[in-house]
Amino acid sequence: MAVKTLANDSARHVTRNGLVFALISASSFGLSGPIARALLDTGWSAPAAVTIRIAIAALVLAPLAIGQMTGRIRELVRPKTLGAMAAYGAVAVASPQLCYFYAVETLQVGVALLIEYLAPVVVVGWMWLRHGQRPTWRTLVGAAVAAAGLALVLQLFGGIRLDAVGVAWALGATIGAAGYFIMSGTLRTPVPAVTLAGGGLFTAAIGLGALGAVGILPMSTSTADVTLGRLQFDWWAAVLTLGVITASVAYVTGIAAARRLGSRLASFVALAEVVAAIVFAWLLLGQVPAAVQLLGGALILAGVIVVKLGEPKGAPDEVGHAQIPGSPSNTPLAVDI
Repeated sequence: MAVKTLANDSARHVTRNGLVFALISASSFGLSGPIARALLDTGWSAPAAVTIRIAIAALVLAPLAIGQMTGRIRELVRPKTLGAMAAYGAVAVASPQLCYFYAVETLQVGVALLIEYLAPVVVVGWMWLRHGQRPTWRTLVGAAVAAAGLALVLQLFGGIRLDAVGVAWALGATIGAAGYFIMSGTLRTPVPAVTLAGGGLFTAAIGLGALGAVGILPMSTSTADVTLGRLQFDWWAAVLTLGVITASVAYVTGIAAARRLGSRLASFVALAEVVAAIVFAWLLLGQVPAAVQLLGGALILAGVIVVKLGEPKGAPDEVGHAQIPGSPSNTPLAVDI
């Protein structure tokens, strides 16, 4: 009996710690939109902000990622592994972040993120059309609820006019995030999840930097002070916050949470990112979505939850925090958006 009690106490301790890590991760990710918008308002381009964020995160995660490969460096430098990391960096890391940062140039942070959070619904459609994985009735109901929520967020039948280009970028972020889920569920590499994440960040930073160097992506920066709410910060403080807090800390705590909670529960808690982003945007930027948009956001989140609950057991990819086949303990990754 004493052994059973100790085991239960230990399990509750692990779950409690996992929830704390998950909330820290969601809050850290949610801060990225307001910080990015503040930098963009001073003259930074979206590609420059994304690149510096990814580069800092890659540097911070490098020791952890390399440490996971102790004694297995040969596996890391194989062409197939490097190619997988490059593809992962382009599709799963750079694409959704770049589109999201472009979206927040003209959309409210909360609205852009709510649109991006339709990614799990897109994944369900992809798995149905591409792999014949017919969704359950619960999944279809959840998709319909999320679609109704999107109509309210976009104010398709109301008087609020949203920037069409910003909406297009937000939908691009949705596709990029869906690509993250799909690749994370199907990409088979011999490296642990944290190493794949670090390698993806590293290759994404190099790729974006190269595109900027040849002039394909605008890489404008500014040394003007950054204004958040009633406070002003040096530009470098905002950049470090963007890279260390909203990326590095968010990744590490997200992975720690998923290891303790499992991918499904961790993905539910990760929905707190939307709430955190809306709260931060309100406090730091004065952005408050209209009441009908908040209602639409609630429907999107409810729909996504129903979609996740409706996923069949044993599905190769749980829509949410995807798992990396071939990694130790099938370690889940945290979403970075």
